[in-house]
Amino acid sequence: MNFGGENMPTMIAVGAIVLLVLIVIARTAIVVPQQSAFVVEYLGKYRKTIQAGFHILVPFVEKVAYRHSLKEIATDIAEQVCITRDNVQVGVDGVLYLKVLDPQRASYGIADFHFAIAQLAQTTLRSEIGKIDLDRTFEERAAINQQVVQELDKASEPWGVKVLRYEIKNINPPRDILGAMEKQMRAEREKRATILASEGERDAQINRAEGEKQRVIKESEATRQRQINEAQGEAEAILAVATATAEGLRQVAVAISSQGGNEAMQLRVAEQYVAEFGKLAKAGNTLVLPANLSDIGSMIALATSVIKKMPGDSGR
Repeated sequence: MNFGGENMPTMIAVGAIVLLVLIVIARTAIVVPQQSAFVVEYLGKYRKTIQAGFHILVPFVEKVAYRHSLKEIATDIAEQVCITRDNVQVGVDGVLYLKVLDPQRASYGIADFHFAIAQLAQTTLRSEIGKIDLDRTFEERAAINQQVVQELDKASEPWGVKVLRYEIKNINPPRDILGAMEKQMRAEREKRATILASEGERDAQINRAEGEKQRVIKESEATRQRQINEAQGEAEAILAVATATAEGLRQVAVAISSQGGNEAMQLRVAEQYVAEFGKLAKAGNTLVLPANLSDIGSMIALATSVIKKMPGDSGR
């Protein structure tokens, strides 16, 4: 018992030393997560920047003063009232994306770079909105975003922060302006509808006129072709009749020049004369007779002499 009582102060001292060592290790052993960077100070002065991994600091003289995430950070930019070039107030909010590139400058270059960049984004946005009219704010969002990023990137470079992009989330004009814009858009849509309807009617009329033109052309071409065909048919018919007549006359000339042909011709002429005279007598009650009606022979002789004088018989 006495032995145990004598060693009690020693055990307490050893326990105190172990506890102190554990506390020191807990305070000086640092594990830095991935995509993070810690700024270490030595007696209040910048010493180094430690990256991801396990690190041991010098007890009581080194400490982690700043902790930074190297990931891309999204910062919400609160809605603010901006005045356009045509003196219309609009509420605009957005979101800003940034990234710490230099933890040392981000720690000592400015007290709070998040707040500073957010305020600078608002002032830059008000300036850019004031350069354009209300109607263009919606269509110029990409240009406004790019301009804000350029201005913020210039200002944040000394702070070791890179501004990656800025996006406008909402543009909220006053209610009366929204009503006027809606009426304007409705009128514009009606105007476009009227223009499209008139253009459609115009195209339809042009198509109808073109179709009528083509129809008239086709009909005229058909008429011309029909007339050509009829003319060709009549010409061929006349040619055929003439050819048949000439052939008949040649046959008659050949028959007359043969033996007994002259007598047969005289008989045929006499028959035709009598037949035609009979038709003439039936045509009316009054009949004018030639003086030499009884001289049928002279009529036959005259017809014979005419036939003999025809070109087909001239060679005989």
